[in-house]
Amino acid sequence: MITYNTDGVKMPSIKKRENTAWVKAVAASYGKRVGEIAYIFVDDEKILEVNRQYLGHDYYTDIITFDYTDTEKKIISGDLMISIDTVRANAQTFGVPFENELARVIIHGVLHLLGYGDKTPEEEAHMHALEDKYLAIREAHDEGE
Repeated sequence: MITYNTDGVKMPSIKKRENTAWVKAVAASYGKRVGEIAYIFVDDEKILEVNRQYLGHDYYTDIITFDYTDTEKKIISGDLMISIDTVRANAQTFGVPFENELARVIIHGVLHLLGYGDKTPEEEAHMHALEDKYLAIREAHDEGE
């Protein structure tokens, strides 16, 4: 089950049913199923607080992924905390619509649950390529509706 929650921000405009189907399709392409995934949309101050408290990082970020995946059962689960403020700022910086940047961050969290990292330049480049791949699939599907 995938849930969508907010803490201190307005719920972003997301087609929840389509997003859920997309995430499940990406997981299935790796031979995995979706267990419990919670998207929690927050502001910059909340994500900074969580980043400091749980990760010891003193900076803003667009997403923090708490991974509860059961690799043995091939079920991905986790809490994906997304800062709407940072997503909005990044969309402006990169010159893309907010919805596109939000979709990128949403799938970025799923890729973490699927075992991909982004700590090294190589991992980051691979993660970005995978994001592009799954965003293209999503856009093709959206255009077909």
